[in-house]
Amino acid sequence: MLVKTFGSALNGIDAITVTIEVNSDRGVQFFLVGLPDSAVKESQQRIESALNSNGLKYPRRKITINMAPADIRKEGSSYDLPLAIAILAATEQVSAERLDKYVIMGELSLDGGINPIKGALPIAMKAAEEGFEGVVVPKANANEAAVVENLKVYGVETIMEVVDFFNGTSNLEPVKLDLEDGTGNDFYDFDFSDVRGQPAIKRALEVAAAGSHNVILIGPPGSGKTMLAKRLPSILPPMTLKEALETTKIHSVAGILGHNVSLMRQRPFRSPHHTTSYVGLVGGGAYPQPGEISLAHNGVLFCDELPEFKRHVLEVLRQPMEDRKVSIARAKQTVEFPANFMLVAAMNPCPCGYYNHPTKECTCKPGQVEKYLSKISGPLLDRIDLHIETFPLSYEELATKSPGETSAVVRERVLRARMIQVRRFADMPGIHSNAQMTPKMIQRYCVLDSQCGQLLKNAMERLGLSARARDRILKVSRTIADLAGSDNIMPEHLAEAIQYRSLDRESWGK
Repeated sequence: MLVKTFGSALNGIDAITVTIEVNSDRGVQFFLVGLPDSAVKESQQRIESALNSNGLKYPRRKITINMAPADIRKEGSSYDLPLAIAILAATEQVSAERLDKYVIMGELSLDGGINPIKGALPIAMKAAEEGFEGVVVPKANANEAAVVENLKVYGVETIMEVVDFFNGTSNLEPVKLDLEDGTGNDFYDFDFSDVRGQPAIKRALEVAAAGSHNVILIGPPGSGKTMLAKRLPSILPPMTLKEALETTKIHSVAGILGHNVSLMRQRPFRSPHHTTSYVGLVGGGAYPQPGEISLAHNGVLFCDELPEFKRHVLEVLRQPMEDRKVSIARAKQTVEFPANFMLVAAMNPCPCGYYNHPTKECTCKPGQVEKYLSKISGPLLDRIDLHIETFPLSYEELATKSPGETSAVVRERVLRARMIQVRRFADMPGIHSNAQMTPKMIQRYCVLDSQCGQLLKNAMERLGLSARARDRILKVSRTIADLAGSDNIMPEHLAEAIQYRSLDRESWGK
């Protein structure tokens, strides 16, 4: 008897429907074809044990299984459940009447339990797109898949629940979610009110958040660089539903979403260690997986101790920072991952950390400082919009009991500026903030009067800024004007933006 069930294969952050054809005939052999990997081939042993443990019969007949399309590699153990149901249907232990209406995915344990899988959200989205009535997934992944509208999602814990469901001997209730429930959107572990002093740096981070600009913080140990960076997500605007779906898909494919999680409500904050490889940062592998820059999509990528990263690892950031996506090419496939992130970097001014410190003497030998700073290339620095120097606080500033502004207060100002940008770029797909403006948009929305033009010209000549740096200054000045509610870029807005670029490599330690 020939039976078909449907599963799904992951390609990047998207899914491809897989048709599983099972034919039962006379004989005792087992054939599995259609480019399965080792984990898929091992499913025979798991399926046999799961069926025997639940009083079901594993057929002692010739079983031929084809997984189509055959030119796409099938990876992982998540095909156990659709393979098992297809085998049971081919031997008439399960009714095949409704199998063509559902996508089934799940990993079987030896006792028939169903373990979580990766990529439940993109699988459910593809099933809805192709007109399936529903999906059957592990219970731990049900909330994640239930985010998709107009699709019945059934979460199951054992293979017997699936067997009884298709045989009509029991009913499963589809999972329902309230996507309007924004619980958790405004709760953060870190708040700006925890930070004493540093008003200039807080202002710079507010500007960065308002326009989604990249930032580098340079200063001695203990000056608050990491503390401030960790609080940046608390002043970013909440994600839209589209952004939340994109971000959740990436984390789902990477298998780090967490069990029983439906939709990511807060922007991600990724902080890779400086020993991370370039594959860990940009993504890749034999079967490409998203890296840290994609896991930070719609959020913040924080690189602490920036010069401690290997230089060739940092250089892979350059193209994604411009293109906001990363393409990973392999011999048999090319996968594209989104990478629209804010880069926040932090570093000391020298190896010992105390170059130009007001009270402590630098112990670095001659040439060490220059060698330390040379680990960060000029082209990478050119792509960072705001260069901020941090200073250690005095005892009086640390001892003050008066809290600063809360993140909620700062976030309100950021939201007002972002709403201006949303209206500005309403007719431009893919553009949501000033940092994403193209050169043509800069010409249109960053018009300078004669006074501002002369100010920018003098700054470029004195600081030796590149054309890219000029564009970055204009984008930042547009954001500062938005924060001030100004239609035009005024001299004070431009002057503040120039100030954030005046800390070049040569002046870091002076």
